[in-house]
Amino acid sequence: MTNETHYSTAQLQAMDAAHYLHPFTDHKELGERGTRIIERAQGVYLWDSEGNQILDGMAGLWCVSIGYGRTELADAAYKQMLELPYYNSFFQCANPPAVKLATAIAEIAPAHMNRVFFTGSGSEANDTVLRMVRRYWDLKGQPTKKTIIGRVNGYHGSTVAGASLGGMSVMHEQGDLPIPGIVHIPQPYWFGEGGDMSPDEFGLWAAQQLEVKIQELGEDQVAAFIAEPIQGAGGVVIPPATYWPEIKRILDKYDILLVIDEVICGFGRTGEWFGSQYYDLKPDLMPIAKGMTSGYLPMGGVIVGDRVAETLIEHGGEFFHGYTYSGHPVAAAVGLENLRILRDEKIVEYVKQEAAPYLQSKIAQLAEHRLVGEVRGVGLLGAIELVSNKTTRARFAEKGAAGSICRDMCVRNGLVMRAVGDTMIMSPPLVIKLAEIDEMVSKIWRCLDLTAEQLGV
Repeated sequence: MTNETHYSTAQLQAMDAAHYLHPFTDHKELGERGTRIIERAQGVYLWDSEGNQILDGMAGLWCVSIGYGRTELADAAYKQMLELPYYNSFFQCANPPAVKLATAIAEIAPAHMNRVFFTGSGSEANDTVLRMVRRYWDLKGQPTKKTIIGRVNGYHGSTVAGASLGGMSVMHEQGDLPIPGIVHIPQPYWFGEGGDMSPDEFGLWAAQQLEVKIQELGEDQVAAFIAEPIQGAGGVVIPPATYWPEIKRILDKYDILLVIDEVICGFGRTGEWFGSQYYDLKPDLMPIAKGMTSGYLPMGGVIVGDRVAETLIEHGGEFFHGYTYSGHPVAAAVGLENLRILRDEKIVEYVKQEAAPYLQSKIAQLAEHRLVGEVRGVGLLGAIELVSNKTTRARFAEKGAAGSICRDMCVRNGLVMRAVGDTMIMSPPLVIKLAEIDEMVSKIWRCLDLTAEQLGV
């Protein structure tokens, strides 16, 4: 047994600045500020290298559904590593955990979705979606149906295909995106873009932009519409009640595939197994990741509806697509154990019946704060809009400044929340206790006070 070298926080920060390039980061700024080193975690809490305890209101990055420190997942990984640490799913091979996990996912997916293609992440899953959608229409004898319609400010990963399918302008500006054959329609973000319309009016208008775009392009050119049930990274944008029924009507009218990106909403976040079930949707493809392993190991996938799967299988021959780690046995073993815990401990039911109603009732009270223009949420998702004027919904002059201040105040006061511009968002572990929700909301209120003081509001 070798002695592990102990590094101080300063040493780790220096090594980080010298060698580690972070995702979605201004590296120059990070080097000047220094990285927060997270060392351990348990339940819904994190501890940094300075010993500070932090309540993780984001479940890592939307993913640590069953909380930190679940030894069952570590045991599942260890056992599988001893038996079969890796083998690929190419060359007519499979492994027991991947087969069992695909079966378990099919059991909880909508009834018409019975097959799973495994990937290493949600971004890879959406690359797969692009390939599957276009391959499907080629096999159906309609090769002109290539264009995929996404939404402005939607997020579908950061690969070239994923970033293109998403509608974030800052990502498109780096790398000449989107790639050809991908277009976008407005997002259903009433608070930020609804103007003088009521939420219901705006929801209808936003949904109808899909039909406008289909008619503009021609039905024979449009392959699919891709959307998150709730836009997560875009700021927990919850569509008005009129939105999804109108989208369903439009898609029923035209011969176009529906892709519902479940990377954030899947595996219980809304109080249903999938966001598509919460909104009564019937997708043809569902990208998944994050909650399928609770983030303990990287894994993603695409749940494939029967009409697409049967076309690919019966008429497609070899599908020239896949990944070295598709169906990785250790990741699959962890995913399988994670699903067992979600089922056996009735965690999705707990979210629906107890945690979500309690969280939503508690965060609704934050709307009274002088800095808050709107509070919204579904399940264990929530958003708080920071404004300079509650009546007019006016923002502060410097875009994102209020959000950045509030985010930093949260961390200093033992809470992780994320800022999307001037929208504060939350997505705590599904196992968060009611007393921990109380603690989280109390900390949010204090941080709003501190932010308002710094802004002079």
